[in-house]
Amino acid sequence: MTLAAAAALAASLFLITGCGGGGGGGGDDGAGVAASTAAAAAAADVLGPAAVAKGTPVRIGMISDGKGPVSDLSYEGRVADATIKWLNEHRSGIAGRPIELVKCDALADPGKGTDCANRMVEQNVVAVVVGSSSVGESIWTPLHQAKIPLMFANTSASAALADTQSTFELTDPFFGQIDLPIQQAKDKGLKKVTAVVIDVPVVSDFYRSVAPSKFKEKGIDLHVVAVPPGTADMTPQLRDIATGDPGVVSIIGGDAFCISALNGLRAVGYTGPVVALALCITDATRKAVPASSLKGLRVSATAPVGTDNPSTRLLNAVVKTYGHDIDVNRPGTMSMFTVVAAFGAAVEGLTGDVTPASITAAIKAMPEKDLPGAEGLRFRCNGKAIPDQPGVCVRGGLVATLNDKGEPAGFTSVGVSPIGN
Repeated sequence: MTLAAAAALAASLFLITGCGGGGGGGGDDGAGVAASTAAAAAAADVLGPAAVAKGTPVRIGMISDGKGPVSDLSYEGRVADATIKWLNEHRSGIAGRPIELVKCDALADPGKGTDCANRMVEQNVVAVVVGSSSVGESIWTPLHQAKIPLMFANTSASAALADTQSTFELTDPFFGQIDLPIQQAKDKGLKKVTAVVIDVPVVSDFYRSVAPSKFKEKGIDLHVVAVPPGTADMTPQLRDIATGDPGVVSIIGGDAFCISALNGLRAVGYTGPVVALALCITDATRKAVPASSLKGLRVSATAPVGTDNPSTRLLNAVVKTYGHDIDVNRPGTMSMFTVVAAFGAAVEGLTGDVTPASITAAIKAMPEKDLPGAEGLRFRCNGKAIPDQPGVCVRGGLVATLNDKGEPAGFTSVGVSPIGN
């Protein structure tokens, strides 16, 4: 289950690239040619100047849940392919050498997650990136033992977050699950948060081992309602919320889970404050949940969903130029783009031999930079972003309130501050 944001929804300059082929008739369509040329020029400008990687390829691993029982993230591989092509053609790959991607789907299965990690070791990759996976701990263990650097777009795996050696996490792990609902409770003068969470191991572990103490530190009571994935009718699990004192309800799950949760809350008559991860809100959610249940919902994210800015323009340019069958509205698109692009940015100063050790050293030594695909957020992987979670490279997150169409008007960065030496 990803804790990251859904990808950008808004139109950008690059949406017109699909209209450039309008001059197919017998004549010379000057307007169509001009539009196509302008679109290509705009995309080239956003992608940056050509800087083509050459020489022997460097193997990088990519692990995703793919199409599993929790969600369908099969498109993440195509996003990674497109982003790698951009890095190879406009960012000189790694140390001037082209990146070759080795992909594996964990299918939200701990055993398969371990198998994928072992495959990466066998394939002699020099690093691994993970977009969205609910089995981060299983992926982490073999790679950590092999000293292969691992960069997550998002994970709640406690051992990975505590790693001081070779793990790098691009999401503030506490922001969506802890900081946002606590802040909302305080803003509303409430003393309790009821977390409705998808009952998969990495989430359940987080709410057992980490979350209770964090809420207690802030003077907020936490009640957890864990619901198995695939539960279509949550009315039985949520009935007590309407008759009790739930405080703020916080939903932790993907869009299918969120649809069931929001409709369940409506069915039991709950009208209080609700917060959720931006992953929760997709076109499927907007179709399946009445607008009245979405209006006013506060969502956290690591990407500026639904806005036009440099991050979303770059994603659209990469997808239009190098991708195929990629819907930028799908959850996971931006998180996979972010982790691959951020990995490239973190090692762009690397020269000489490309090894797991040299990549790890380069990432740890990088200065603070803008986080690709996450306008308003920055990252630095020196272990100082969150002192008690040294694997984390980002501090803070983004927040928006949904309108009557279930769409965010804009995002505000919250809790972001410089990550020092």
